[in-house]
Amino acid sequence: MTSLKSTVPPSRASRWPSLSGDGWISLATVAGVLVLWWVATHAGWVSDLFLPKPEQVLRTFWEILTQGYKGVSLLSHLGDSLYRLAIALILAVITAVPLGMACGAYRPLRAVFEPLIEFYRPLPPLAYYTLLVIWLGIEDASKIALLFLAAFAPLYIAAVAGVQRVPRDRILGSQSLGASRWQIFRHVIFPSALPDLFTGLRTAIGFAYTTLVAAEMVAAVSGIGWMVLDASKFLRSDVIFVGVVIMGGIAVALDSLLRWIMGSRLTWVGRE
Repeated sequence: MTSLKSTVPPSRASRWPSLSGDGWISLATVAGVLVLWWVATHAGWVSDLFLPKPEQVLRTFWEILTQGYKGVSLLSHLGDSLYRLAIALILAVITAVPLGMACGAYRPLRAVFEPLIEFYRPLPPLAYYTLLVIWLGIEDASKIALLFLAAFAPLYIAAVAGVQRVPRDRILGSQSLGASRWQIFRHVIFPSALPDLFTGLRTAIGFAYTTLVAAEMVAAVSGIGWMVLDASKFLRSDVIFVGVVIMGGIAVALDSLLRWIMGSRLTWVGRE
């Protein structure tokens, strides 16, 4: 009887743990915001100029989806923005992570790079974007460089912190077993730093996303950020809402993907 009970498939209710507890609270919060938005716009609490009705935003989204915006399709706008964001993030990962891990392991190297990174990190992107335009021109190179710099610092800091938080006894235990430096890095340091690296990547995506609008302000004719800025010149709040919702949706999707990877691959996190 025990073996038969163990083979019984779980009930349908047990397959959806995310819809219980905090999941329902999140759904209720989103539904409450949507209802409040609908009531506020239809009751006349806020002018349509400042807060368009939900159905107007849906109509505008459908128009942009089917007809494009300013002669450019929505997919092209999305593609241009995501291309700039993806290239910048790839460059940041392949440079900031190795450098940060090296600086976390060797103090003299950290002493060389950390003052430079700590100097530019708190600067607003627009403070040095004009310099990037002068150096790299008005095409995608300056925009990608701005997004790269926005994503570089969080990844570097996360890599340094991840290496410094590796327990010393793990390294000493590996050395006592005869592991080489490369084996220690591959099997001890890098896996131990992965949670911090993923957290840094999530933060880097957020910083790069907030910089995307600034990157598409100068001499751009496409991109979601440019679409929002162009619509603001003509007080098209419905287009602004469409752009903001699209950008927010993509950001949530990317963050959810990273959290899913962390939960499925970094199974040891929280069990140490």
